[in-house]
Amino acid sequence: MIPERRLREELIRVSHLCYQRNLLVALDGNLSALLPDGVLCTRAGCHKGFVTDDDLIVVDRQGKKLRGSGQPTSEILMHLACYAERPDVKAVVHAHPPISIAFTIAGVSMARCVLPEVVLTLGTVPTVDYATTGTQTLADRIRPYIRDHDAILMDRHGAVCLGDSPFDAFCKLETMEHTALITKLARDMGSVKELPSEEAIKLRKLGLRRYGGPPSALEKVEQAGADLPAACLSCSGCANPHPTGVGPQVNLKMARVTSGPVQALGDRQMEDAIVGEVLRVLGRAS
Repeated sequence: MIPERRLREELIRVSHLCYQRNLLVALDGNLSALLPDGVLCTRAGCHKGFVTDDDLIVVDRQGKKLRGSGQPTSEILMHLACYAERPDVKAVVHAHPPISIAFTIAGVSMARCVLPEVVLTLGTVPTVDYATTGTQTLADRIRPYIRDHDAILMDRHGAVCLGDSPFDAFCKLETMEHTALITKLARDMGSVKELPSEEAIKLRKLGLRRYGGPPSALEKVEQAGADLPAACLSCSGCANPHPTGVGPQVNLKMARVTSGPVQALGDRQMEDAIVGEVLRVLGRAS
């Protein structure tokens, strides 16, 4: 196990990175790492962009403070649930990545197979139903997801990422938000083309064998679809995604901007609109 001194240094560095990468602001978020005699965590009410060693507290596996000044993070129950459900996990990072959270508010799932690198390293990112922050209810609600995933979204709340070190958990958080950004941009352009199911399965099996993953996922590596959800096993990967996919089909080719509603134009209407606009501009010039 990493010595406590090094864990403290890494937890401080990762806290600063979360703030610098706009993954949390103000007093948001909390981080922790496993110690032989308990859990090292950020204290309640500290700004993660300016965390120092004095902002770190040690609690036991029941959440009782053992060392440090102040009170442990109000989300300590969620962190303890992660360690209880996953003995392989050594660090937890909880942050509020804005685009990822926006997906939950918009009701758009990120549990899809879109980017090859993400399927390799994370599989998919599920969203947990809403529960009040800092409560036992929230900790209990995410337990089933902790068993099967390293990166999890909580509706309207934020993300929790698990790793074998604080930096590993941070990398998964950063990957999640980068995926959300790319997916949003693709949706803004019209639609999201998901990976063909056979390629998604191939990538996930390769990723589990190469990079590992939750024990429950590793147990499924030889199964037909590995640990991928049904949504990743039924999409054709074409430009018209599965109806439940992350991006709807868009038939709009050109829009006539008026004071009224935007109007979609067909091929002939589009040609007429272009010619009419050119003649209008030429008429002004003459």
